[in-house]
Amino acid sequence: MSNQLTFAVPKGRILDEALPVMARAGVVPEGGFHDKANRSLTFATTRDDMRLIRVRAFDVATFVAHGAAQAGIVGSDVIEEFDYADLYAPVDLDIGHCHLSVAEPVGGAIASSHASHLSVATKYPNITRRHFEQRGVQAECVKLNGAMEIAPELGLAGRIVDLVSTGRTLKQNGLVETAKIMDISARLIVNRAALKTDARVAALVEAFRADAAQRSRDGALQEPA
Repeated sequence: MSNQLTFAVPKGRILDEALPVMARAGVVPEGGFHDKANRSLTFATTRDDMRLIRVRAFDVATFVAHGAAQAGIVGSDVIEEFDYADLYAPVDLDIGHCHLSVAEPVGGAIASSHASHLSVATKYPNITRRHFEQRGVQAECVKLNGAMEIAPELGLAGRIVDLVSTGRTLKQNGLVETAKIMDISARLIVNRAALKTDARVAALVEAFRADAAQRSRDGALQEPA
């Protein structure tokens, strides 16, 4: 179908939590999507007018911002890093919770607390520079896509900025959090032009928004009085 909607989802930590949310909003992938051995990037859905693409989280934002995909799910860290003008994040899905933090070797915090220039290993150079600039510090960012935790030990950078969930990986690599930059959750994102011109995109937004509101109400009812 030439007028198919393309819905982008990220590989990795968010996807397992996102799938039931997607299903309640009417976005259900074909069976092959769940086959761990399947290396395809494009999948059919139970809707004839929609397909899924499964790509890296950073690429989800790029596909949607440039209109190659009309909607998708990605962490707020990615949205903040790229700050695409054509990207709109209308729904906080309240899943994929973690935070973005500065971490450095245990015992290194005192030595660097008054530095005016720091080296930082991260895959979030834009967020990192803004964070340190607000504190009067110039951050030289070394861009890495993974294995951030070993950068200080190998002398590549004095500290890192990375996602933290339990903190276990930091501890195992002799690092400690020294500052939390932002809390993160997964968001529904849409292309602004598609939202204005395609009623199906607006309907998706409302479906995801209704599900998020219902889960919020259910959570409130389950809280102890």
